Amino acid sequence: MSGRLVRWVCTAAVTGALLAPLPAGAVPRPEPRPDPGGTRSVADLLSDLQRLYQDAEAATETYNATEEELKKRRKDADGLAKKLVAARSSLHGSRTDAGRLAREQYQGRSAFSPYLRLLLARDPQRALEEGHVLRRAARERQATVERLTGREKKADALATKARGALDKQLRLAERQKKERDAVQDRLKEVEQLLASLTADQLADVARLEAQGTTRAQEAFMASGALSSTGRAPSAAGDEALSYAVRQIGKPYVWGAEGPDSFDCSGLTSQAWAHAGRAVPRTSQEQWASLPRVPMSELRPGDLVVYFPKATHVAMYLGDGMVVQAPRPGTKVKVSPIAANPLLGAVRPDRDAPAMSGYRAPVLPEGAGAGDDAGYGAAGAPGR
Repeated sequence: MSGRLVRWVCTAAVTGALLAPLPAGAVPRPEPRPDPGGTRSVADLLSDLQRLYQDAEAATETYNATEEELKKRRKDADGLAKKLVAARSSLHGSRTDAGRLAREQYQGRSAFSPYLRLLLARDPQRALEEGHVLRRAARERQATVERLTGREKKADALATKARGALDKQLRLAERQKKERDAVQDRLKEVEQLLASLTADQLADVARLEAQGTTRAQEAFMASGALSSTGRAPSAAGDEALSYAVRQIGKPYVWGAEGPDSFDCSGLTSQAWAHAGRAVPRTSQEQWASLPRVPMSELRPGDLVVYFPKATHVAMYLGDGMVVQAPRPGTKVKVSPIAANPLLGAVRPDRDAPAMSGYRAPVLPEGAGAGDDAGYGAAGAPGR
């Protein structure tokens, strides 16, 4: 297969302008198959590629969500383990105190009640003082027993929670393995379909994709959805965008969140983290939890979300362009905002005022073209 043609189709597959919205809950799995006779239309081939890439990205974001949950479970399990060690140490101290009191009782140090000591004492005043001491000792004994009982219950409860947290962690790890394998299966389908195409088919698919992207971008810009007046980002948005621009040229690797490679939501989440604002890791969570803004109010640094299930995300650059990590085989690049079917936009710092004196970041040479070297599965973790 021509390396140049592979680059063409990989660049083309970044876009999804012709991808029809998927029904809720549907997971399309078109069967890639060789087409040596050229009987399938170029539009069908393009549709298959777009759907396969979208399917792979959806599986990637599911994998990322499980990875984030697994991180939290590990942190919870570690915290519970530390608390359990502290509780058992405290329980050991309580048992030591209880043992000492038991020995004192056995040795007869507190055999007489305070009332009897008062009756037998030669010095009643001293006996009263001793009685006060004994009562205080009795209260201390009671407190020791209560501490022992409470700490035993606490240690038992923590041990139960720690075992439960570990079980959940193991189940999540198993689920993550299945999701990782699902991503790799979908990426293999893309690879198989690309390998089945002739040079002429690849060229035709690339041309059709480019035409669709151009039409989608022109229609979107002509619709007036974007404000004709350029907007300035917040100070944090400026920092996030500057970070994203500095990553241009770095490879897409699914599940990656820097510093050497990124997937789509890894780039956006790390950019905003660099600006001092934590945002959710996945595109679905970013869409679900961050404040939404209309397209007419977009400003640089906002996150633009794509596809009906919010399976792709990019960062708004301005002038109808975004910075994104498109898909496996590509690198972080600048793309038209309508390169994929738009779902909406969110702003991590909705209430932050726009900065004054904003200057757009300087883009590196070739930022729009990127370095699409062709599809490669090497970016996926091994089984």
